[in-house]
Amino acid sequence: MSETGITTDPWEYCLSIPNDPRAVTVSRRTLRLILTLHGLVRRADVAELLAAELVSNAVRHTKGPAALRVRWSAGVLRIGAWDADPAPPEPPVPLEQAVDLEEGRGLALVRACADLWGWQPLAREGNRGKVVWCELATA
Repeated sequence: MSETGITTDPWEYCLSIPNDPRAVTVSRRTLRLILTLHGLVRRADVAELLAAELVSNAVRHTKGPAALRVRWSAGVLRIGAWDADPAPPEPPVPLEQAVDLEEGRGLALVRACADLWGWQPLAREGNRGKVVWCELATA
């Protein structure tokens, strides 16, 4: 740990989640615990919002299992949601337009709040799929 209490060594967690809307709450609470234990509680509010949007999309738009992936390396927190659908996510609408939508704001919020975001195909445990991810720098 550094003098600020933030873990300097890289780490990674992966939480397998069922296709269940309650998984969003479990993911948020698990992420907050992880960040608190690693001295990153100052980033928890934004990180929880981003994780909730990513996991919610994975659960809402796919039928199979999903996973929350969290990685810390070189001062960057990467949050990702894996799902079993290999199709790319719908492009985010501009945040100004998303405010008036009842749904479909998730990736607009991710794009607005994260330092960087994207997606990539990713197989997990023999299942084809994708991971949608975002990054937050701690500095």
